[in-house]
Parts: sequence; structure tokens; C-alpha cells
Amino acid sequence: MNVSNNKFILFINRIEDGLLVLILAVMIVLAVFQVVSRNLFAEGAVWIDPLLRMLVLWVGLTGAVVATRTDNHIRIDILNKYLPVKLLPHVHRLVYLFTLSICLLISWHAARFVYSEYEYGTMAFASIPAWVAAIIIPISFLLIAVRYFLLLFTPHVLRSVRDSER
Repeated sequence: MNVSNNKFILFINRIEDGLLVLILAVMIVLAVFQVVSRNLFAEGAVWIDPLLRMLVLWVGLTGAVVATRTDNHIRIDILNKYLPVKLLPHVHRLVYLFTLSICLLISWHAARFVYSEYEYGTMAFASIPAWVAAIIIPISFLLIAVRYFLLLFTPHVLRSVRDSER
């Protein structure tokens, strides 16, 4: 399976990149507007600050999903330095399995949290339901788990994408 030629995966990658660009652009525009309106008119929109906080969460988790695209998350590479090369694929698979398990656990409990926010009708700010603000948490961790599932069985797949993007 060649990921760099898979149209579906490339489409998903474009959606992720587009979402990141859109969120960052909205954050910049809103922050500049808020600063200008506060300095020139001595007041700003009340809803912008909580929206910016929510967008920071969204951009951070979307960035985490993008980082898994090329297996570029923060890691401690001490094992890579001291273990024999023959053992590294097995150690990597063990790490991928652990990461996959943790991400699925977080996604499950985050989905339960989002559902409870939906059930109770909690509002985050400016008539935006809290579940809308938090929906990125289970989705992003589920997508990260899917990526690590792919890595678990085909560790060379995402590495080939990383090498082709350089």
C-alpha cells in the first residue's frame, strides 16, 4: 500500500490541513479585531475571548492529528539509541499498541463527556452548546488511534509519507 498515491488518504490530509489553516486564520482575525476594538473603541466583543480559548483547543488537537500523519509526535528515543536495530520494529509496534490503547480510552471517555454535555444542554458561551466546543476531543483522539492502528500493522506506510514530504 503506497500512502503517497492513495487519493482517499491525500483527501483526508487536505481536509486536516485546511481545517488547521481555517482555525488559525479565524483565530488571528478575531484576536486582531479584539485588540483593535479594545484599543480604539474601549470595548470588545464579549464572546471572542471564550471562542479563542475553544479554538486553541481545536488547533492543538487538530495539530496532534496532523503530527500522527507522519509519526512526528514527541517521543523519547533512548531505545533507538541503545537497542539493536533488529528489535526496533518490535519495540515501535509495542509503543504504537500502547499509544493506540490510550487514545481509544481517552476517546471513549471524551465521547461520554460530550454526550453528557449534550444531554444536559450545557452552554459554553454565546448560545454555543458545550458539546460543540468539546466534540474535537473524542474525534481527534479517535483519529490518532486510527493512525497508530495503521502504524501498528504497516509501520513503513506513514514513514514513507514522512520521507516523501521532506
